[in-house]
Amino acid sequence: MDILHRKVNKKIRFTDASGNPLAEKQVSINQTDHDFLFGCGAFDFLSYMKEKTDEYKQITDSWLEIFNYGTLPFYWGRYEPVEGEPDKDALMEAACYLKDKGVKVKGHPLCWHTVCADWLMKYDNETILRKQLERIDREVTGFKGVIDMWDVINEVVIMPIFDKYDNAITRICKDKGRVGLIKEVFNRAYDNNPDAVLLLNDFNTSIDYEILIDGCLNASVPISAIGIQSHQHQGYWGSEKLYKVLERFEQFGLPIHFTENTLISGDIMPAYIEDLNDWQVDEWPSTPEGEERQAKEIEEMYRILFSHPLVEAITTWDYKDGAWLNAPSGFIRLDNTEKPSYKMLKKLIREEWWTDITVITDENGYADIEAFKGDYCISCDGRSVNTDLKDNKEMILKFN
Repeated sequence: MDILHRKVNKKIRFTDASGNPLAEKQVSINQTDHDFLFGCGAFDFLSYMKEKTDEYKQITDSWLEIFNYGTLPFYWGRYEPVEGEPDKDALMEAACYLKDKGVKVKGHPLCWHTVCADWLMKYDNETILRKQLERIDREVTGFKGVIDMWDVINEVVIMPIFDKYDNAITRICKDKGRVGLIKEVFNRAYDNNPDAVLLLNDFNTSIDYEILIDGCLNASVPISAIGIQSHQHQGYWGSEKLYKVLERFEQFGLPIHFTENTLISGDIMPAYIEDLNDWQVDEWPSTPEGEERQAKEIEEMYRILFSHPLVEAITTWDYKDGAWLNAPSGFIRLDNTEKPSYKMLKKLIREEWWTDITVITDENGYADIEAFKGDYCISCDGRSVNTDLKDNKEMILKFN
């Protein structure tokens, strides 16, 4: 699989503070972060902020050894169970902690019919929409500079026909129409933070999602990236389906984020289950053979996605087993020990797709660098410079 587009080939001239070339010098090129977003659900950081236990410290520290991108939960019904009393402080503390660790943070989601605030139901549709837009104002503005990436609206393909229970967001989606509601919430998020990355996110990868995206783009909705969920509790998609999904959604020319990826290391959920949430079990154990299968499937999926030029981010949903649906879906087991998938992915991201090299400059201070796109600490003769390498343009690097 071709991953040359993930690398830079640069000619760099190294000089001292006065601009004199550092001729025939040894220079160390050490990567500190990826340009690509390797993500995971970061819900455990909320627990760590609240409890500060050794166990949560172990979990979050091992998380940080691999990932540079985390998703935090903004489910309205949990974030603001009582109207006017949002749990902002807890989310802000976790987001700031992640940001201080060099992690890019995404909020999920600003608008969704599930886990919605029950207190909205007492209002008419016009008021519900107004309160939804005010919530977007509050979150996007309040977290600006800490969280500048949002799943703006979630699972809209099913939203107006969702019939498991009545809820406020399905009501206004029926009223406004899918594209109408999407346009309202995206425009509001954009107005509050024009530099934010704003995603449309869905589990539905059928032609219905393609039609919806096409309608949004024709309506000038400011979508930054297409979010694709890939919860595979009923078995790995496989490379054939993965390539087909990429081929179908690349037609829009937008960045693609795999926002919620799940591959399990135990028995597969039965195929007759239509809604994954309907599979409720007390125990769902991870097995040795399942763990080996999970590692192989995750590796293949990551290699395929990393090789596609429009894919910018991959997020695994559960870091630890036993999270959503009690599934063995994590990189670590219930006892916090690392599964084969953890070791595989860490080796892939931090070794195979990572650059730590030494070069020798020529008589004019030049050296040719091939490196994965990202952030670097570059050092020579005891001096160092932090910089990013993200394009092929020739550059001058000055050591003061």
